[in-house]
Formats: sequence, C-alpha cells, structure tokens
Amino acid sequence: MRIALAQIVSTPDPEENLAEVERRTRAAADAGAQLVLFPEATMCCFGVPLGPVAQPLDGPWATRVREVARTAGITVVAGMFTPSGDGRVRNTLLATGGGVDTHYDKIHMFDAFGFAESDTVEPGTEPVVVGVGDEPVTVGLSTCYDVRFPGLYQRLADDGATVLLVPASWGAGPGKREQWELLVRARAMDTGSFVVACDQADPTTVGREHGRAPTGIGYSLVAGPRGEIVDALGAEPGLLVVDVDPAAAATVREQIPVLANRRF
Repeated sequence: MRIALAQIVSTPDPEENLAEVERRTRAAADAGAQLVLFPEATMCCFGVPLGPVAQPLDGPWATRVREVARTAGITVVAGMFTPSGDGRVRNTLLATGGGVDTHYDKIHMFDAFGFAESDTVEPGTEPVVVGVGDEPVTVGLSTCYDVRFPGLYQRLADDGATVLLVPASWGAGPGKREQWELLVRARAMDTGSFVVACDQADPTTVGREHGRAPTGIGYSLVAGPRGEIVDALGAEPGLLVVDVDPAAAATVREQIPVLANRRF
C-alpha cells in the first residue's frame, strides 16, 4: 500500500487551504499513492475562532475535498471542523474517495500545556476504521493528542487495523519533537502496526509564528510495526511517499503477540 503524507502549513483561510489540498492530492496521485494523509486542522489553522469556520460534512469545504479525491482517484484524509450541538465545534477527520466516505471526531481533547481544546471543541466518542484499496486494507483513524492514549490504538487494532493514521497539529516547545517521535513509535509497538503520522509543518519555516495555539512542528513520520522509523520529513512543508506492507504487521503480531498477551 502506497501512502503519501502531505505536510503543509494551514492558514486561517479554508479556501486557500483547499487549494493546497488539491495541489498535494494531485502530486500524491501522480506518485502512485492510494491514500494521502493531511494534518489535523487542514481546513483552518488553530489560533483563530473556529465557530465561524466550521461546516457540516455536506457543506462546501468537504464537498470540494470529495471532488478532489474523486478526480485524483485516491482516498484523501484531512482534518476539518464541523459544528457540534452545544455551540462548540468538533475536530473532525474527513476520509473520502476510493470507495470511502466517512469521518472520525477526535476523542481526546488537548487540555494540556496551558491550552484547553475542550473549551471550544466537543469530543467524539467512537473509534473508526475504514477499508482502503481494491483489496481493502483496514486503516484506523485518530488525531493528534489521541496518540498519547495507547488504549485507542489497541482498540483500532482489535477492530482489524494494520495501518493507523495520526494527523496532527503538534504544539511546539521543549522536548515536544522527541515526544512526538517517541509516541508514534510506541503506538506502533503497542499494536504491531504501521503508524502514519502527518503533522502540520513548522510555521516558522514559511515566515509565520507559532503563537499560543498548537500549530505544528513538522517531522511527519511513518513507524513500522517493530517501532522502527520507515521514513520521515524535516520541519518544512513537503510530501513524503511511503510503501507499507500490511502483511508485515501480521507477521510481527505473530512473533510479538502483545495484543493477544494483554492482561489489562
């Protein structure tokens, strides 16, 4: 399975970000990818009011992403914001194209390091897996802060996922890059899975500032089922194309059956 990671810097303008989705999706398809993963908050960067930006899943932004995916002939997974029922928004991951049309609402809220995502974002409740490709590979969906909670990834693996996606807009700060890499590799080892983690690029690489909100540090990576780094990007925007073999995950799960051996 060939997967592309589109490490971008989102702006406050959903239309501008949509143009970047189209451009990167076309490049991913030209590279032979079956799936292209964009970061959390692809629709609009954090640090601005999200209520006016949020749109329903049948709204113009998601509809255009569906058209982009259909034209390119691949599955697109991208972070957006949808309205909730209580005046907040939901941090939603749209997965569409290639026979897929579903979404995941981020479960774990980033209430840490002095930032309170739950003030403006209502958490989701249900883990989500999807089948991607003509001979479907089961792919699990998660978002950013979720990566700190191994139980979610074990649940996704129990539901058949051998490839786990982690789009993010990782907060900058001392030790945060090391935590990002460690957590992605740990979730791969917890589950014997490939973990495909796509972060927002570091905004300072394009002349912008981090600010108080989590806006990304770059260093998107793919971890293999033994916890090894398959490939990675630097801090700046880029497109990483990686081949993963779900059968390798099955082999590792037989050799190191941590899922089967769990006691708690």
